[in-house]
Amino acid sequence: MKNKARVTTEYKGAYKVKNEHGEFLAKVTGKRIFDALSREDYPAVGDWVIIEELPEQQAVIKKILPRKTVIKRMHKDRSRIGGKNETQIIATNIDVAFVVESVDRDFNLNRFERYFAIAKDGGVKPTIILNKIDLISKEELDIKLAQVKNRFNDVDFIPTSIITDEGLSELKMYMKKGKTYCFLGSSGVGKSSLINKLLGENIIKTENISISTGKGKHTTTSREMYFLENGAIVVDNPGMREVGMTDTGLGIDNLFDEIMILAKNCKYVDCIHIHEPGCKVLSAVKSGELDKDKYLNYVSLKREVEHYEMTKLEKREKDKQFGKFVKNAKKELKKYKH
Repeated sequence: MKNKARVTTEYKGAYKVKNEHGEFLAKVTGKRIFDALSREDYPAVGDWVIIEELPEQQAVIKKILPRKTVIKRMHKDRSRIGGKNETQIIATNIDVAFVVESVDRDFNLNRFERYFAIAKDGGVKPTIILNKIDLISKEELDIKLAQVKNRFNDVDFIPTSIITDEGLSELKMYMKKGKTYCFLGSSGVGKSSLINKLLGENIIKTENISISTGKGKHTTTSREMYFLENGAIVVDNPGMREVGMTDTGLGIDNLFDEIMILAKNCKYVDCIHIHEPGCKVLSAVKSGELDKDKYLNYVSLKREVEHYEMTKLEKREKDKQFGKFVKNAKKELKKYKH
């Protein structure tokens, strides 16, 4: 019997899916594995899929339904020696991405923009969670909040602490029934602890926070979906060491819209805003109208996207050349047989 289900957990080589009939341990068909051109062709947490239900709560994933939104990043496969960079899907069909940073050593405005770029490129609304606010004084917190407001005046933000419960009621009210929320951030920023608080029980395993550093060791090893009492859905993710850019050019342009507005008045249409005369973006940086750190981060992210796109083109050309080689080899083989 074939039915619609949603992928709630991703393991190595298997998935947990859920529908009105219950939870199933599912695998993809051999045909899908054979036809897959990249990791993006495999199911991801958040996907709606068509499954064939089997006995003993087993299932086979027959089809992935179209994704409304997707969050992906460039990721180095560290499981292989000399592992190559590849596109990794973090989650799909997400409504809001909570970008979590702790206010102590993890706090970094540029890193926020990295997460915003991959979220906006995939059609997902980013929201900031400033966690562990109990670790710093009110004066220090006010300074950081001012920095966030100044740099990201159009992004919602919620300061939180699982120790004092500050901001947790606001966070719960922010999350609506039927919407899906994804928690993104580095290891130890408290994503899993926050979700445990929202669930009202310690379902996700976490380790104690260090008194000396204020950091918790992140123990999430797989992406998993959880369901809150109010009907909201949350996805927990392993901590990310790096957030590499893929083909997120549109997301970057949307994120740095003030730069895009300035760029319309540059002297040259193809201005890249680095050294060209008559560049309005550079003029705005020099006058202080445009934040210098924001500009430098924009340039850095743009370069990563260009590198990714060049690499993608080179790979496509290599695949094309290899295809020609195989075709010619088959022709020669036929001649030899005759």
